[in-house]
Amino acid sequence: MTEDSPQKRKFDESEYKRKKDQEKLTDEEKRLMKAERIPLRMSDVKRTLEEMVGLGRSFDVILREMVFGAKRTGIFYLNGLVKDTVLDEVLKRLSIVREEEVDFLTLTTFMERFIPHIQVEKVDTMSDTVNKVLAGGTAIFIENETSAIMIDAKSFPVRSSEEPSLERVVRGSRDGFVETLLTNVTLVRRRLRDPRLKLEMLQVGERTKTDVCLAYINDIADQKLVESIRDKIRELETDGLPLAEKQLEEALLNKRWNPYPVVRYSERPDVVSSHLLEGHVALFVDTSPSVIILPSTFFHLVQHAEEYRQTPFIGTYLRWVRYFGILSSLFLLPLWFLMVAHPEFKPPGMGWLGPQDNGHLSLLVQFVIAEVGIDLMRMAAVHTPTPLATAMGLIAAILIGEIAIKTGLFVPEVILYLSVATIGIFATPSYELGLANRVSRLILLLATAAFAVPGFVVGTTLWVMLLAFQRSFNSPFLWPFIPFNAKAFYNILVRVPFSQEKSRLSLTKPNDSSRQPT
Repeated sequence: MTEDSPQKRKFDESEYKRKKDQEKLTDEEKRLMKAERIPLRMSDVKRTLEEMVGLGRSFDVILREMVFGAKRTGIFYLNGLVKDTVLDEVLKRLSIVREEEVDFLTLTTFMERFIPHIQVEKVDTMSDTVNKVLAGGTAIFIENETSAIMIDAKSFPVRSSEEPSLERVVRGSRDGFVETLLTNVTLVRRRLRDPRLKLEMLQVGERTKTDVCLAYINDIADQKLVESIRDKIRELETDGLPLAEKQLEEALLNKRWNPYPVVRYSERPDVVSSHLLEGHVALFVDTSPSVIILPSTFFHLVQHAEEYRQTPFIGTYLRWVRYFGILSSLFLLPLWFLMVAHPEFKPPGMGWLGPQDNGHLSLLVQFVIAEVGIDLMRMAAVHTPTPLATAMGLIAAILIGEIAIKTGLFVPEVILYLSVATIGIFATPSYELGLANRVSRLILLLATAAFAVPGFVVGTTLWVMLLAFQRSFNSPFLWPFIPFNAKAFYNILVRVPFSQEKSRLSLTKPNDSSRQPT
């Protein structure tokens, strides 16, 4: 190549441009680029870790310096997140390495020959190294090497897998999700041994770097839905998700003041597996035992695993009883109040309906006080230690309820109908839906008290419209009622026998709509 050749001139121009670009970098950018590199000397590695993660100030940040085969190394880890037994085996193997064995290609030789662990990778930047160690990994720095070795030997604090308290069944599996993401996805893998089940790992939060796992079955789930959820997660800009799945839901769906949930939460691996087979997408969030299922409708929130653990006839009966309880929790009190306040609306033969004696307080005030009182008792039950729960129940039932009736503050029928409505709330499988229905019932009661029949009709209409215009990732919340789908609505009313379920629901737009393998 001559001095004036085109290749020589092109090389000179690119080199000149590179130098100019470097000159344009600010001092801060140059400092960051330098900080990204893994230092060659162990003293510099130590100094960098002191600046980045507080080595020497935080008691759980450890850099253990050792010599293996005449190579000075630093083992960097967090004291509470590593598995001691695994690292002990690694150190035993490295302690017998001879100098001549690691003279050439030290880092590669360490990885391929002397670290007896199944999950080992090379990391090239300091920030990636620190992030992986903060997630529970262990890094090995080798002097005069510009890369580090990362060993995935995590040991998170974890409780045993037990049946979730909100989704108990009489018959069925007793395992439930825990706060460790890897355990949760393993419970689903155990039920879905399908190589097309995909588990994509994403991170959310500048500070928390919370792991979020996007789960779906590749040939069933609608890829547009998967891409939409993936893109929204990647676009989230926040400090972190310390409250895990609830903050992720609000960020993804941009929820504001609407009380009704548009996703389903589940702590049961069998429920999540069933939804994945329907074409839904599941989101696992580290540190949370609840899994988000998308998209979800109102009728997803009122289904329970117990219906599918019994015969189709019994399952259908349980479903109707549950529907009756949910409707009672919403409309029983407003209807009773309407007929008591306006006796002309009582059906023939129901003249006995209503209190015989009026209390010292109006019926509306009694209902409001009782509603608030039940919410206070519910919150008190959550915060009361278990040994004192029985005593609190006695106080609520005897000292408050019975005495309030005997003194004339409350009418017995108010307590009766409010108790039936509250049982309907407790029979609602979704805790979030039960709380939203409680608020809707109180608003409907106030509207009925203020405007009688027009208030009840308009309030009910607005309630239906609120649900009808709500969407869960572009899926109608009241589907298959609005828009109406006869076949799917029949499946909502009747628990169809397993052998008759030939196709998947069209809500999720599955790529493979047939349940039976071809």
